[in-house]
Amino acid sequence: MKAPAIRGLGVLSGTEAKSVAGASAGATSANSTLAKSADWGSAGAISGPPHMKGLSKLEILALPRPDRPGDRFRRATRECLLALAAVDAMLEDGKTSREAIAGERTALLYVTAAAYGASNRAFIEQRGGVMHFAYTAPAVVPAEVAIEFGVAGPYGILIGGAPATLRAIEQAARLLEAGTCDQALVLAVEIFEECADLYARHRRSYRWPLVETAACLWLERGAGALSFESARDGRRAAGAAEPGERFAAGPLADLRDWRARATAGPVELSGRWRGEHARLLWSPDKSHARDSAA
Repeated sequence: MKAPAIRGLGVLSGTEAKSVAGASAGATSANSTLAKSADWGSAGAISGPPHMKGLSKLEILALPRPDRPGDRFRRATRECLLALAAVDAMLEDGKTSREAIAGERTALLYVTAAAYGASNRAFIEQRGGVMHFAYTAPAVVPAEVAIEFGVAGPYGILIGGAPATLRAIEQAARLLEAGTCDQALVLAVEIFEECADLYARHRRSYRWPLVETAACLWLERGAGALSFESARDGRRAAGAAEPGERFAAGPLADLRDWRARATAGPVELSGRWRGEHARLLWSPDKSHARDSAA
C-alpha cells in the first residue's frame, strides 16, 4: 500500500498544558487532577510504576476548555471544543487556511475510546439538560468538525484505543490510494477528568498518568510504503515516546515526536488495547508541510 504524505499535524497534550501552568511535578493544578475512587480512597496513596517517578499517583494531566466565539459553541462539550482546536493546530502546522480542507474530497475518520464518557455522565447526572442529549453520541465530535470546517467527504468513527487509530491511518491510506478522496483527516480526542473516579476504580488497567490529548492528522497522497498488522496476543505493545496513557490519541502524539526528530527513515507506530496489539510501519515525507508552504 502506498504511504500517504503528512500535510499537517496538530496535537494538544495535557503534558504541555501542565508545563504552561507552571505546576511542579507531583502537584495538582488547574490542569492536573488526582483521581479518587469511592472504592479505593485517595488515589495518592497508591504506588505507581517506575516510569511515573516524579508524577502524582493516578494523576490526570488535563487540557483546559478552549474558548471559541459564537453562540453555537455555548453548549458545546469540552471534547468538541478540543477537537476544533486540534484542527486549528493542524492547519497552523500545515501553514494554510481552513478552506484547504473544505468540501467533498476530504475524508474524516474519528477515533476515541473515552471522549464521549464525560458528556454521557453529565447527561445521566442531569447536569446537561435536554439540550445536552445530542452531545452524548461519539458522532457529535466529528460532526462539529465537519460543520465548522466544511468537511463533506467520506466519514467514519472507530471506537477503541491506539490500534483503532493505526487502523484509521491505514483506512485513510486506502481511501487516498483508491481515489475516493484527495485528503483525509484522522482525528482523536481523549479526555478523562470528568470521569476521574471511574478510572481510579480500575487503576491497574492503565499506564498512569492519564494524559488528555486532542490530535488531528492531515494526510494526502504520497509515495513510499505503508503496512499494518494486528494480532490479539494480549501482550503490551512497545513503550510510547512519553509515559502515561493517551488511549486512541497515543499514536498521533508519537508521530508528532517522530516528526520533531531529525532522523530519516520510516516510523513504526504501535499500540495495545483490550488484548489487541497493532503495528504500523510507515515511510511518510516528514518535510511535506514545509515544502508545500514554500
